[in-house]
Amino acid sequence: TDGRFSGGTYGMVVGHVAPEAAVGGAIALVEEGDSITIDAPARLLQLNISESELARRRANWQPPTPRYTKGVLAKYAKLVSSSSLGAVTDLDLF
Repeated sequence: TDGRFSGGTYGMVVGHVAPEAAVGGAIALVEEGDSITIDAPARLLQLNISESELARRRANWQPPTPRYTKGVLAKYAKLVSSSSLGAVTDLDLF
């Protein structure tokens, strides 16, 4: 982290800042009660479900309804890329 969690946490913290769940990534498929393995030295974050269950969830996944449908926040939500790419709204610039 670059310090955004500083002062607000104690011990190991897992932070994820990207629209992965909103675009149907693995985080969108986690359900209440799922087992997740976090192994910091191995740099592993793993959802412990079978491939068939993962496929079932992926097939049933629906994108969330946009919170904002007009205005600057709607435009930003529609156009923004992943934070891992800089959270920019125009990847053609790079």
